[in-house]
Amino acid sequence: MATERNPFEIAKARIAKAAEALNLDAATTALLSSPQREVWVSLPVKMDDGSTKVFQGFRVQYNTARGPAKGGIRWFPTETIDTVRALACWMTWKTSVVDIPLGGGKGGIICDPKSLSETEKERLARAYIRAIAPVLGITIDVPAPDVYTNGQIMAWMMDEFEKIQQECHPGVITGKPLALGGSQGRGDATARGGVYCTRECAKAYGIDLKGKTCAIQGFGNAGQFAATLSEELLGMKVVAATDSKSGAYNPDGIDAKALVDYKLKNGTLAGFPGAKPITNDELIALDVAVLFPAALENMITEENAGTVKAQIICELANGPTTPEADKIIDANGLHLIPDYLANAGGVTVSYFEQCQNAQNYYWELEEVQQRLDTKMTRAFKAVYEMSEAKKVSLREAAYLVAIKRVADAMKLRGWC
Repeated sequence: MATERNPFEIAKARIAKAAEALNLDAATTALLSSPQREVWVSLPVKMDDGSTKVFQGFRVQYNTARGPAKGGIRWFPTETIDTVRALACWMTWKTSVVDIPLGGGKGGIICDPKSLSETEKERLARAYIRAIAPVLGITIDVPAPDVYTNGQIMAWMMDEFEKIQQECHPGVITGKPLALGGSQGRGDATARGGVYCTRECAKAYGIDLKGKTCAIQGFGNAGQFAATLSEELLGMKVVAATDSKSGAYNPDGIDAKALVDYKLKNGTLAGFPGAKPITNDELIALDVAVLFPAALENMITEENAGTVKAQIICELANGPTTPEADKIIDANGLHLIPDYLANAGGVTVSYFEQCQNAQNYYWELEEVQQRLDTKMTRAFKAVYEMSEAKKVSLREAAYLVAIKRVADAMKLRGWC
């Protein structure tokens, strides 16, 4: 069971620790610890039954010292401003650690998307963009999909923004369908980037992954691609996966594509042929080479961190491990690739999409994947070298790399 923690307090605690290690002054630390801009909006939406429902939404632009804000839009029943703040903060470090010229942002709407019709989703998407349009733009803030949003929702959002501006702005939203200026390779980019990082981590620590086992906690888009790409790129064997309500486990291995197809067809992992049920906590404790946490925040806590046996933990979710759990994982000699490095493939290909939109020239899939591989490999090596030089964990090293880059940009601008 996930422990309830304020994610923004976790984010600020990590900033404070990195700032101390980097000897940053008080003003710089204060600026790094607070969002530059927050927008709160109320969204009246006409429902299919003729009633009007008012939804609450947020957009947080955390830091733009290195470039325009960048970050997804989440639709979630229990969305909070502190979660959005924390995710915008992590997006700042994510764009920095992979060294792309963007800042960090995030958006959220409190809603249950599973209860909305397609027409209600469209009206909600357009209402949100109308409300926040004044603070969007390719030189200001570029949203993207996140939890329970997708390419179709991004298409509606882009269209609404263009109606307001009365001109084409394909680069104002990323994660769009290919037909509207989306990028090849965006669909699996988050997982692919994490798998590239896992490969480099294994090389750095002398771990042979071929033929070894992995488990995926969270079987949405990122988790599904982590399963198939672990087989394809690393030669690994998937033995378990869980979603919010079900799981499948076979110690002899599971065909990843068959498992993905089953989930997409049935909406659950329950009943997958040749596998037995498994819970999230049971999966986290499996003796596997690689664990991919790919669900929500605070899934690995001080209560269950001691059960983790995976040699490499690749955080495809945002904030799946609490600081207390980090200490236990570090003490047990495990290698944790932190979220804003491990899952930065998505924002990296979103950046590629922005570049292609600006050029009005689009790259082939192989070029996108090669450029992503180069970016993720360089990012992991920078973090690993910092980890070795400072004798700190990969997470602490990633914070040092990312926060130093942002702090340097702020200093050069004269902000502090």
